[in-house]
Amino acid sequence: MNLGLENKIALVLASSNGIGLACANSFYQEGANVMICSRSEENLKAAKAQILKTKSISTNNIVEWTVADLMDEDDIKNLVNKTMEKFGRIDVLVHNAGGPPSKPISNVSEEEWVNSIQLNLKSFITISKLIIPIMQKQRGGVIIALTSVSVKQPLENLVLSNTTRLGVVGFAKTLSNEYANANIRVNVVCPGPTLTNRMIEIIQSNMKQMNKSEEEIKKQWTNQIPMGRMGKPEEISNLVTFLASDKASFITGTTIQVDGGFVDGTF
Repeated sequence: MNLGLENKIALVLASSNGIGLACANSFYQEGANVMICSRSEENLKAAKAQILKTKSISTNNIVEWTVADLMDEDDIKNLVNKTMEKFGRIDVLVHNAGGPPSKPISNVSEEEWVNSIQLNLKSFITISKLIIPIMQKQRGGVIIALTSVSVKQPLENLVLSNTTRLGVVGFAKTLSNEYANANIRVNVVCPGPTLTNRMIEIIQSNMKQMNKSEEEIKKQWTNQIPMGRMGKPEEISNLVTFLASDKASFITGTTIQVDGGFVDGTF
């Protein structure tokens, strides 16, 4: 597939594994230059090596990495600065952040509430405020926020995700309305149950909380999915790269789930 992303600059957050890595890999395959980030230098080096093994439609696009903790506003500023120093522009921002702990309301501490808001919502606000002026100067750009189907249907034992990720949707929609006339498109992608390290953590947490086997917990999830299976990270990144391309030039302000029919899409 050629989506016209060759030589574009894509900044993908939390991209050393899982869906973030799949997105970075997909942009690279489409010929874009990619900046990846995470808290671990070791993981970033491994992720870069993995991405470079894939075939790109371009012969000279590159992958760079910067260590960044999305809980730290100075790290976010440094990440944007490093991307601009290396590439001189940012055409696509993919905001991705780790999921908060799996717990019911009664077990969530005040610190966990603050951390979840900082990681999932505040980091999106912070980096958007830095990226928007860059995209205005460029006369265009695309911002895509990765959240969860929990923004459309609250999930059991995931109150932190249910709550803070909805804030991301509200902020993204507001951004899309206020900056559409600057040719900046903003959309939200909501993965359903997807086979990532995060999903494994949720399954293990549910096993302890419910005193059930791994197979029983997995069945609880897949039995709710009409397609009868969990998603693959690449199935999320396919939509992300499409939304970043000019093929999606009239799509903004949307919240789209990729979940095999897991939740009702009428929200």
